[in-house]
Amino acid sequence: MQRPRIRHIAINVQDPEKEAEYYKGVFGMEEKMRGENGTIYLSDGFVDVALISTPRHSWGINHFGFQVENVKSIEEVAQTKAEANVFGAIAESWIRDPEGNRVDVSEHGWPV
Repeated sequence: MQRPRIRHIAINVQDPEKEAEYYKGVFGMEEKMRGENGTIYLSDGFVDVALISTPRHSWGINHFGFQVENVKSIEEVAQTKAEANVFGAIAESWIRDPEGNRVDVSEHGWPV
């Protein structure tokens, strides 16, 4: 199996528009798409930044995601069962690390 690659970082922000303009202006990120839920997806060509906005979670980094060759192989190595993503986002599933942090796993990747 090829080494999994971090492909996105999701940040829970209070003002997605303002934050998107910041990342585009300061770091030259390109807007790739907008989700129906208001998420703004930016990319530097290698890694995406998903600007989500929900008061249900703490502000700041919400989760990050790896593009993997095979989700089942990751489940075996992590000794866990990946949960299906029911949030309507791009990743197919996610797992939790030992401290409970959400880690998306996707075979198909994101709109880098």
